[in-house]
Amino acid sequence: MEASRGLEIEKKYDVDTAAGVPALEQAPGVARTGKPHTDLLEAVYFDTPKHGLAARRITLRRRTGGKDAGWHLKLPPQAAAAGEGPQHRTELHAPLGRPDVVPDSLLTHLHAYLRGTVPAPVVRLETRRTTYPLYGEDGVHLADLADDHVTAVRLEDGPDAPRQEWREWELELVHGDPGLFGPVEELLTAAGARHAGHASKLARALGSGTKAGKRSAAAGGAVPAGGEAPGSAGGSESSPGLLAGKRAPAAAVVTVYVAAQIDQILASDADVRNEEPDAVHAMRSATRRIRSVLAAYSRLYRASPVRKLRSELKWLGQLLGQPRDAEVLGKQLREQLGALPPGEGIAAATASVEQRTGSDYDAAYRLLREALESARYFRLLDKLEDFRDNPPVRAEAVTPGRRAAAKAVDKAAKRLRRSHKAIKRARRGREEELALHRVRKDAKRLRHVAEAAALVHGKRAGKVVKAAHRQQKILGRFQDAVVARDLLAAVAADFSDPATAAIYAELLNQQEERMLAAKAGSRKAWKKSRDLLGHGVI
Repeated sequence: MEASRGLEIEKKYDVDTAAGVPALEQAPGVARTGKPHTDLLEAVYFDTPKHGLAARRITLRRRTGGKDAGWHLKLPPQAAAAGEGPQHRTELHAPLGRPDVVPDSLLTHLHAYLRGTVPAPVVRLETRRTTYPLYGEDGVHLADLADDHVTAVRLEDGPDAPRQEWREWELELVHGDPGLFGPVEELLTAAGARHAGHASKLARALGSGTKAGKRSAAAGGAVPAGGEAPGSAGGSESSPGLLAGKRAPAAAVVTVYVAAQIDQILASDADVRNEEPDAVHAMRSATRRIRSVLAAYSRLYRASPVRKLRSELKWLGQLLGQPRDAEVLGKQLREQLGALPPGEGIAAATASVEQRTGSDYDAAYRLLREALESARYFRLLDKLEDFRDNPPVRAEAVTPGRRAAAKAVDKAAKRLRRSHKAIKRARRGREEELALHRVRKDAKRLRHVAEAAALVHGKRAGKVVKAAHRQQKILGRFQDAVVARDLLAAVAADFSDPATAAIYAELLNQQEERMLAAKAGSRKAWKKSRDLLGHGVI
C-alpha cells in the first residue's frame, strides 16, 4: 500500500507555560477563530542508534490519538529564511499497522539515510494539544494554531530516564496563504512567543549534546540561508551554514556546489527505487556534476580520496545510465514508429523494438536496484557526506574562489575547443561519431564547471552554462540517433520479410537524417558561441 503524501507548511515557537493564546481573529485576514478542541497524542519516534535521521532533520514516528493517527514520515524542510521563514516539509502517512514494524511504503524513502541499519524507538512523546482553527471572511479554513504541552522521554536511557516537559506553539497552514504568517506572528510574539530553538520536538527531546540536536540548533528551526546552487533542486539542507559569497575560497565554492548535488542524490533515491519519471536522470546528472567539478578542482584536494570518490561516482553513473539510455531509446523509437503511416510490417517492427528496449531496461533496472541495496552504494553516500563535511583540502591550497573558478572554466573551455578541432581531423564514420561524442562530453563538463563558477561569477558564468548546454543538447540528439541506428541494425537482421525490412530501412534513414541535422546544428551553435568560449572566458 502506497503512503499518502502531503505538504506541511508551518512555523514553530517556544513559549512559556504561563503565556496566554492571543485573540487570533485580530490578525488581518482572519475573520474568526473556531472553537478550540483538545487531543491527547502519544508518539514513538524511530531512528538509528546514532540518530542519523534526526541529524538530517527527518522524523519517523507512530502516533496514536487525534484525527491523523498512524505512521508519519517528515522529510527535510525545502525552504525557509534563516530561522524565521515557514518550513515546507513533505509529509508521508501510512496506517497504524504494527507498532514495531515501519511500513515499507515509508521505508523506501529512508534507505539512502538508514544505509542498512534498522530504525528503533528512541523517544516517546505525550502531547496535550489544543487546536485553534483560523477562518477567513468566506469561511475558508486558513490555518491551525496548535498549543502543545509536551512530555518527552528518551527510551534509549532506560526505564529511569528523566522526563522533559515544555510548551510550544505551531502555526500550520491549511488553505491559507503564507502571507498569513506575518500578521499572526506579531500577535504570538506580543503574547511571549519566540522562534523555536529546535527544528522538531524530536530534536529537542534528544538534546543539544547529540549530533541531531546540534544540527537542529544550528539551523534554528529552519533551512539555512544560501539559496539554490546552480544545477540543483534546492539549497543544501544537510549542510547548515554553507555559503559562497564572491570572496569565498575556492574549496568553499566546490563544497557548496557538491553539497547541492549530494542532496539531489539523496532526494532521488526513493524515486529511483520506485521507478518514478526522470528520477534516474536526476540522480545520474548529480553524479556527473560532482565528477566534473572534482576533476576541474582536483589540485585543491589530496589526490587519493578525490580519485576514489570519482571512481565510485563513475560506477554509480554507469549503472544509472543503462536503464536511462534504454528508456530514452524506447521512447524515441516508439514516437518514430507511431509517426509512420499504417501498413504492413509496423506491428512486427514495433513489437520487436518494444521487446528489445523493454528487456534491456528491465535487466538494467534489476542491476541498479541490486546496487542501491549494496554496502558499496551506502559507503559511497558516506564518502560523499564526509567530503562535504570534511573536505580533504591540501594545506597550501587556499585559493580565492573567483580566481580558481575563472581558471577552471577557462581550462574546460580550452578542452572543448580542442575537441571541436579534432572533429575536422576525424574520418567520416565511427571516428567522427566518437569525436562528436567527445565534444558532447566536454560541453557537459564545461556546463557543470560554469554552474559552480556562477556562485562567484554570476551572469557571465551563466552565459557560459547556456552556451555549453546548447552544444550538449544538440549533440545529445546526435548520440541518441547513433545508438538507435545501431540497435535497429541489430534487430533488423532478424527479419527477412520485405514489409518489416522496409520499416527498418525507413527508421534507419531517419536516424541518418537526425545525425546530419544535429551535426549542422552543432556547427551553427559553435559559431554562435565561439567568441564567448574563447580565451579568458570569465
